[in-house]
Amino acid sequence: MPRTPRFAPKTPRRIRRLLVLGLLCVVGLLCVVAAITAALGFRSQSASSSSPPSPSSSAAPSLGEAGGAVPDGVTVFDDGYPAVANLRPDLLRALRSAAGDAAEDGVKFYVNSGWRSPERQDQLLREAVSKYGSEDEAARWVATADTSPHVSGDAIDIGGSNATVWLSDHGAEYGLCQIYRNEPWHYELRTDAIDRGCPRMYADPTQDPRMRQ
Repeated sequence: MPRTPRFAPKTPRRIRRLLVLGLLCVVGLLCVVAAITAALGFRSQSASSSSPPSPSSSAAPSLGEAGGAVPDGVTVFDDGYPAVANLRPDLLRALRSAAGDAAEDGVKFYVNSGWRSPERQDQLLREAVSKYGSEDEAARWVATADTSPHVSGDAIDIGGSNATVWLSDHGAEYGLCQIYRNEPWHYELRTDAIDRGCPRMYADPTQDPRMRQ
């Protein structure tokens, strides 16, 4: 008598059910993979959009250090910065002579601003108009590129209150004079001051005839 199988063969209905379940698993796995891929793509896009701009999209050189911007800590002896190196040679010599003597009193001449490119001067003027609310008020603090002694290399803004105090006492001995009463940091060279003392200060740049050219 033939031997009865221990398990009955699978019916076509069970096979179809297993095929359907298998297909659902495959579809579900594909959905999970697609979701992970989308999440990674979104993260990559977010990271790229928040990353700093490439060097090619950075500010124009004429507005950065090449245009006269000065980082903290620069002194009148730092020729590596155009703001210092592009000053008039006679002004720079006077500044370094004064700075050498001031160092004996523990005073260092930092540079807040020196030579500036015309483009940087225009930028500073626009910022001043925005800050002070009008061109007339901005003119008390920032000159145009055509009239600014910074653009011609004839002026320097000295940083540090102890340095400006030292210069107010001794600057005339080197021909270094404060020009505007409202800007105790702004110095220019007046060689006559060595013998005669510094000329009378203007209240602000709007009183300076050079600014009306």
